[in-house]
Amino acid sequence: MPRHLTVIDDLTVGEATGILREAAAMKARLKDGAAEPLLAGKTLAMIFEKPSTRTRVSFEVGMFQLGGHALCLRPDEIGVGTREDVRDVARVISHYCDLIMARTFLHATVTGLAEHASVPVINGLSDHEHPCQALGDLLTMQERFGDVAGRRLVFVGDGNNVARSLLWLCAKLGVAFRLVAPAGYLLPQADLDAVKAAMPDAAADQTEDLAGVEGADAVYTDVWASMGQEAEKERRREDFRDYQVNAALVARANPEAVVMHCLPAHRGEELTDEVIDGPQSIVYDQAENRMHAQKAIMTFLVNTG
Repeated sequence: MPRHLTVIDDLTVGEATGILREAAAMKARLKDGAAEPLLAGKTLAMIFEKPSTRTRVSFEVGMFQLGGHALCLRPDEIGVGTREDVRDVARVISHYCDLIMARTFLHATVTGLAEHASVPVINGLSDHEHPCQALGDLLTMQERFGDVAGRRLVFVGDGNNVARSLLWLCAKLGVAFRLVAPAGYLLPQADLDAVKAAMPDAAADQTEDLAGVEGADAVYTDVWASMGQEAEKERRREDFRDYQVNAALVARANPEAVVMHCLPAHRGEELTDEVIDGPQSIVYDQAENRMHAQKAIMTFLVNTG
């Protein structure tokens, strides 16, 4: 049976740690000019229901660097669940390709592909989780801090798919996770309870109080209204007005704290130009590290099963 990455908890602590270690090694070897055709002759099918800059480029370039080929399938071409049943899409693509990456609206589409595919399926983003983003993020924190165990990441913003993946990965790596959000935008308590049940020693909490940023080693934010939430944009802008990541808020974190964002950013809304372009920002390192993390993910999944 193939291994899939649909949520962070598909990985054991050892597997998550190993992927990050290999991603860092791949990045170093690439910098030294070493060619690594680890997936020579392999093909990645990329299913997109949502547009993307980073997901498209990082997977396609990463697969090229590994000696393989990436094929982009647009929603008007494939129509998973509309033009064609997810079961048939999964089974047919499995006969052509060695890996499937899906960037979807519904998490059920990703899990449906994984259930019926005979090749590994990677969640490139769904409404439930964004595991590739979280792995790239923690790789970036490791570059800055070394061992991240004992560090604290504070996510200021909506308790969304990115926050949920970070919650789980932080718990696996010994990083304290805190969500700071206005009422109505916190993660469901069931998510925190599930993490604590799986990892009783995990440090994870959430609060509406901006004082929760104090003690942060990383201050992370995301857009207030994601794709598919355009009708809520004005209400969300009002609800999150006081939760902007600006210089004053970052000053409440630890002096050496870094600022993180998964991009695309709405400058002047969830964070200011001063912060994203400032010396504490590691936002563009995060974007690069998506590629290195995903290269490690793809090689891991192809070689495990």
